[in-house]
Amino acid sequence: EVPGKLTDHYDPTKRALFLSEDNFRERSIAAVGVAAHEAGHALQHQAAYAPLKLRMAMVPVTKFASTAYSLILLASFVLMGAHKISGGMFSHMITFVIVLFSIITFFQLVTLPVEFDASRRAKEQLMGLNIVRPQEGEAVGRVLNAAALTYVAAMITSVMELLYWISISRNRN
Repeated sequence: EVPGKLTDHYDPTKRALFLSEDNFRERSIAAVGVAAHEAGHALQHQAAYAPLKLRMAMVPVTKFASTAYSLILLASFVLMGAHKISGGMFSHMITFVIVLFSIITFFQLVTLPVEFDASRRAKEQLMGLNIVRPQEGEAVGRVLNAAALTYVAAMITSVMELLYWISISRNRN
């Protein structure tokens, strides 16, 4: 059990599943679905699911890209606003932003099959082990699909932001 809301996750480095206070204590279809989804990640880890391994390998690079992207972006706007760099230098800095944000966007793309597969595995286990009754299967399926669809929204947002930075760069040149 971990404090907070939306803190549910499986940590492959610790081989541990963490559930938020609400989902750990709640006895609802939604809580069961969230817990099962996170357990789906543990099953992926056990099965050496290739997209999960790729995602795990990308975490350090993505963390670096996320921090560097933010710092370079902030610095470029501050320096441009203070007239400390030229428009050409600003464009070069935006190019670095694009490269770094491309890594973040690729990470979002790699995450999609991992999340959908975790939900699929969760539903199979819940139904196969009779943890949920057949009449509850549809509701659990909706919870699991909603969990995976949040990652689709994140990926779309990431792609749109990447396209925004590309358009900024093209307009500066």
